[in-house]
Amino acid sequence: MSLDVGGTLLLVGAGKMGGAMLEGWLRLGLDASKVVALDPRAPTESAAMLERAGVRLNPDLTGLGRPAVIVLAIKPQTMAAALPPLAALAGEGTLVLSIMAGKTIADMAALLPPATAIVRAMPNTPAAVGRGITVAVPNDHVRDAQRQAADALLRAVGKVDWVSDEGLIDAVTAVSGSGPAYVFHLVEAMATAGEAAGLPADLAMRLARATVEGAGELLFRSDQTAATLRENVTSPGGTTAAALEVLRGEGGLTPLVSRAVAAAKRRAGELSG
Repeated sequence: MSLDVGGTLLLVGAGKMGGAMLEGWLRLGLDASKVVALDPRAPTESAAMLERAGVRLNPDLTGLGRPAVIVLAIKPQTMAAALPPLAALAGEGTLVLSIMAGKTIADMAALLPPATAIVRAMPNTPAAVGRGITVAVPNDHVRDAQRQAADALLRAVGKVDWVSDEGLIDAVTAVSGSGPAYVFHLVEAMATAGEAAGLPADLAMRLARATVEGAGELLFRSDQTAATLRENVTSPGGTTAAALEVLRGEGGLTPLVSRAVAAAKRRAGELSG
């Protein structure tokens, strides 16, 4: 069944995340003729993709009517300038779906018509390959059909979890929103450690990268918990056990990651004002 949001979808911001999500929607059968993209600084790659797909980019919005969905995929610092011109397009029946970091539902509601249906979502960059994870929270004006439309759009680029407490979004940002960077840094750290152990730099990086890629795929395909998968690799008294004794010891990986996530959550709160 093709993806259908019940009318026009207006994508505001066609950068990496917005462009990646749109590609996912089009793959699922969203009618390109019902999509309008606004981005005066659209990257060349995104602009070319839009042209190939037949999506209108930066048209005159006069006569557009009220979109069924407005997706905000813009930088949070541009919100104050971007939303007021869109307010005239957002009326009863329009869902505003935001993937802006740091901006709350209240921030958006203050610049939109009263009783606008708003869903705030926090995806992450693996959405670009259809393997993202998004956490979404609706305001009280979101109807069941609108929530279903938002869910379908977000699932086009990965998994989705819904929460009712917007206060959780800063923690979500710290764990999954910023999380890919932690994993990439782990690859860097493993490669550096491999060099220190005597491996050539290029081989150390290939091993570290392939190991994390493979472990992630195994975790994705398996029904077993991360703890069970770890135990499956760990022979008593073996090399993995020796390494885990360090990683799980005092000052090891768990407290280090906890401090990192706490710092990211604290910064997310600062950015959201």
